[in-house]
This record gives sequence, structure tokens and C-alpha cells, in this order.
Amino acid sequence: MSEEIKKTGAEKSPEGKEKAAEPEKTEKTEKTEKAEKAGKPSKDESAEKKEKTKTKSDDPDAALDEEEEENIDELFIPRRISIPLSKENARFFRSKGGLISLDFTNHKGEKEIVDRVVVFRAFPITNPDEFLSVREPDSKKDGKGLEIGMIRRITDVDDDSAAIIREELDRRYFTPTIIKIKSVKEKFGYSYWDTETTSGPITFIMTNPFSNIRTLEDGRIFIKDMDGNHFQIPDVKTFDAASYKKIEVYL
Repeated sequence: MSEEIKKTGAEKSPEGKEKAAEPEKTEKTEKTEKAEKAGKPSKDESAEKKEKTKTKSDDPDAALDEEEEENIDELFIPRRISIPLSKENARFFRSKGGLISLDFTNHKGEKEIVDRVVVFRAFPITNPDEFLSVREPDSKKDGKGLEIGMIRRITDVDDDSAAIIREELDRRYFTPTIIKIKSVKEKFGYSYWDTETTSGPITFIMTNPFSNIRTLEDGRIFIKDMDGNHFQIPDVKTFDAASYKKIEVYL
């Protein structure tokens, strides 16, 4: 009987049915089962994991993709956060080269000195001394300068800072006052104006006077020429009759 079992590889159960002989466990199979029970990867799994890691690290395109993803994430992190500026947290001063510098406390609560800043009016015509944007200058390296902060009113900063800011704004928004209009001539679709201003005689050209002459609610008149220069007339009623007649048609 024993010899028969060895030859056929199966034995009969008590019910008379044949029972398949279990395969012999090899040393490798026993180690794999023990590793699975212990929650550890087998040698085959470890080898496969190492191969994947090696392949990923050896692939220059994969490494490049990861680097690009990190660079893209950095694009969405602002270098600055604009804050309200006042005498409590900011002071403006002239650098040795005559530029406007800023000593302030940034959004992180850290003291910072910016060697050069530029100031812009958000509403240059209607609110020239309010909502003043303080920005970094544009550069080839960083592109368009970021806003450092906003001055709600120019009176919010100390007197010395306000004087420096006004000088910068007067230079940037140079707006001569027209006191007399000598002549206005239309030629080839352009309008040529010969005027007397607070800065001396000036001749300028407009492409469409009806679009570039603007009357405000308080009666002031602003004129913009084709080069982007601005002129103002505080009260057109003070003009002599000849000057008023030349501009009346555009008001």
C-alpha cells in the first residue's frame, strides 16, 4: 500500500476519495511565506522595487519633469504682498544717487530697505494725492516691478516723506497749465495746437480732440496729446475771448 501511494502520488481518504498529494515546500517558498506573514516584501518584490527606483533615477526626462513641476509651483508664490503704508510702518528718503528709497516693515513683520522705489497715482486726474501705489522699478531680470504697498492719502506719511513723494509725482506727471491758445489747425487728420503754458510756449498734436479733451465735474479741463503728454486748464472762463473760441467747439 505504501509503495502504491509513493508511485501514484495520491492517497485515498476515509470516504474512499483520492486526495491530491501536497507539493513539497522548498526553502525559498518557506522564506517567502514567512516574509509575507511578517509584512515584509519578499526578495522578488524588493528587487522589483529597486529596479523601478533605479530606472526612475536614471531617466533624465523624469528628473527634468520633477524639476519643472517645482519651478511651476514657485511661479504661484508671490515675492511680495502689498500692504498699506503710513508713517507707522514706512519712511521715504533720498539715496546717495538722488533716488527714492524706502525703509519699511513688510507683511512678514520684518524690517526691509528698498534702494529704489517708484510712485504712481491710481487716479492721476480725479484723486492726485490719494491711492498712491509704491512699486519696485521694472527690470530686465524680474520684469514688471511688484507693488510694495499703497498710500491711502499722502498725508498718511510724515512730512519729509510726503515732500519727496510730491517731487516724484510732479516729475512723473508733468502737466503744464495752458494760459493761452494761439492757434489750432487741422491738417491731414491731425490737430495742431500752438499754446502758451506755465512752462513756456508749447506746440502739441492731437489725433482726435473730441476724445482727448476731457472736462471734469469741477470745471477743470485735461488735454492729452498723441505722445501721451498731459496739459490742464484749471478754469477755461479765465481765457481771453480768442483762446476760448478756439477750444469751445470741443467742450
